[in-house]
Amino acid sequence: MEKFLLFSAAAEKDPQIWIVCLIGVAVVFAGLAILIGVIEIMNRICDKLASKKATPVEAAPTAPVAPTAPTAVENRSEIVAAVCAAVAEENGTDISAIRVVSFKKL
Repeated sequence: MEKFLLFSAAAEKDPQIWIVCLIGVAVVFAGLAILIGVIEIMNRICDKLASKKATPVEAAPTAPVAPTAPTAVENRSEIVAAVCAAVAEENGTDISAIRVVSFKKL
């Protein structure tokens, strides 16, 4: 039974077990360091590619545009009915339970 224990008396006397444990821990941390380095290199490459693509293009100066008046929609009642039907279907309620307070074009 004693030979199946993790820290038996024989394990304390055998230095190879501790060397294997230390090598395992060193490999894990070396792998993590390599992974961090690869991610950092990829980040720098992506930053350089993004900065090359994002070169600003000079736009021609334009005069400020005056805001236009909102245009009337021809079939406003049909659009409101379609939106109300979609909302009622999504909520699982009857369309008569929905009351439209405001309907604005964005």
